[in-house]
Amino acid sequence: MINWLKLILLMSMCSAMFLISCDFEENTKQETDFCASIHRNDSLSLSQELDSFEGLMDSLTGVYVLENGSGSIVARAWLCEYAEKTIDIQYFIFSLDNIGLIACDYLIRAADRGVKVRIIIDDIMVDADIQDIVTFDSHENISVKLYNPGVNLGKNIFNKIEKFTFDFRTANQRMHNKTMVVDGKVVITGGRNIADEYFDYDHEYNFRDRDILLLGKASKQVNNSFNEFWNSSFSKDITEVIKENSNVVYQQNRFDKLHEYACNPDNFWPQVRERIVHLPAAFNAIKNSGDLVWLDDVEFISDIPGKNDGNSGLGGGGVSTSALIDLVKNAKSSIDIQSPYLITTDLSRNLFREAVDRGVKVRILTNSLASTDNIEAFSGYQRDREKLLRTGVNIYEFRPDAAERNRIMTGELRETLEEQPIFGLHAKSMVIDKKTTVIGTFNLDPRSANLNTECIVVVQSDKISDGVLVGMDEEFLPENSWKITLDYNPDAEVNKVKRLKTWTRKVIPKAIL
Repeated sequence: MINWLKLILLMSMCSAMFLISCDFEENTKQETDFCASIHRNDSLSLSQELDSFEGLMDSLTGVYVLENGSGSIVARAWLCEYAEKTIDIQYFIFSLDNIGLIACDYLIRAADRGVKVRIIIDDIMVDADIQDIVTFDSHENISVKLYNPGVNLGKNIFNKIEKFTFDFRTANQRMHNKTMVVDGKVVITGGRNIADEYFDYDHEYNFRDRDILLLGKASKQVNNSFNEFWNSSFSKDITEVIKENSNVVYQQNRFDKLHEYACNPDNFWPQVRERIVHLPAAFNAIKNSGDLVWLDDVEFISDIPGKNDGNSGLGGGGVSTSALIDLVKNAKSSIDIQSPYLITTDLSRNLFREAVDRGVKVRILTNSLASTDNIEAFSGYQRDREKLLRTGVNIYEFRPDAAERNRIMTGELRETLEEQPIFGLHAKSMVIDKKTTVIGTFNLDPRSANLNTECIVVVQSDKISDGVLVGMDEEFLPENSWKITLDYNPDAEVNKVKRLKTWTRKVIPKAIL
């Protein structure tokens, strides 16, 4: 979700880091070689760990839901550490905080071993210096592309204003996909971007989020989708974006300095490093959990680059939109939804009304004004909240002080904080009839429906659905969310300033929220 008033501020950003920045160079001087204590187990490899599944992976898909943020980042780190051939990643946001720096370190270490790393990042949220990204790209085994450039990186304020003025629709078409494909065999996708707050490590604000890990058959679909984006005219090589011949070359010592910085526990919250110490056991824990389910009916659905032809203005939909509409239309008994941003239209409200009229129980959990990170999106939801309630849908709003944050956050981190951080919802999930589970990047709003490229995984499994519903049911409880009625909403729980800001955002067209 793009915070559209903050987009004006985004247009003036030009100096912060994205992947590799000079900022860490001032802090790399250290007397102790912490990197020396971090050893990769050379006796392990991804192919060896997958060997026991060899007979399953051609025809079936292994499915494991990553509910825990710290577990999800460790799974990513483990895959980077033991990848043998390729790592392909695409993200809407890739921040350079604790999690982001460690992620960069693991990617560079993989590239140093000869693993080919390809990265696609959407242009609009890149907060970086061009030369820093070019330096990262200059590694012989790392390639970086920017999706739909022209609104941020390398553009001055006048370029950006011109783009939004004369090419508004194209400027608003963003890549919201979040996938990681390792050796073409293992996938992680879902709601999480690469930043502290998506993995429960931020000290002030964290997200309740959800990812899904896929092994085998369905990974081919994700790999094909990534290649489609990589080869798309919307994805530009970073050197092409800057439109000049760069003199930046692969500087070994520069990458060494990043590694030194990332090894030093003084530069990171120790809870992050403590999790990584146990990295070698991460994949075995997944394999032996009993929650890795092998299925023959798993579908990965992704919009194509560019989404649609634009003949419908800011509308038009996409394949992910159509798939979700079909699932709602065919629901028989229940629809349980989590969506951080809930901006309805006549079409979506009619879909839910028809479902309720068929006897389908519909529950939706979204952010409250107190928990949301995006007041622009909330203003869009707020305008039609009563209309949605009148369809018969049950609406719940996530509490910023949700009791479950004590379970979500790692105990070590929780114990070090004087005050617990606010929690907001970021999971984008749906369970239909307690047997079909959808996990992905799709928010229930016009932007996801019509503009952003999105991707979802559709899983037909009672066990997977039961597991996801356990988390959902807990979050519907009063200690974690407020039940919304025609007579009650918790907007008054926030201060007047935030309420006023939300009211002023009502001038923003819902079509771009």
